[in-house]
Amino acid sequence: MVPACASCGLDLTGADSADGPAVFIILIVGALVVPMALVTEVWFSPPVWVHMLLWGPLIVIGSLALLRPAKAILIALQYKHRSGESRHG
Repeated sequence: MVPACASCGLDLTGADSADGPAVFIILIVGALVVPMALVTEVWFSPPVWVHMLLWGPLIVIGSLALLRPAKAILIALQYKHRSGESRHG
């Protein structure tokens, strides 16, 4: 994270999405890839190396493609709901 917004100067030092996006991405990518791998196994019964060739890159590319937007969404939700601020105000 950058410490402040380049456009408006908003302080972003308290914004931290931690491991939340990674957990969501694991669940989403897993929910998409596992059924496809099972259907492929049942219909075609390919050797294990075919599964590794198909699903390994798909998992890596899908996870990396979704991680940045998921992190941005979680940080935006934190800002929207003011989760970093004290509620004793």
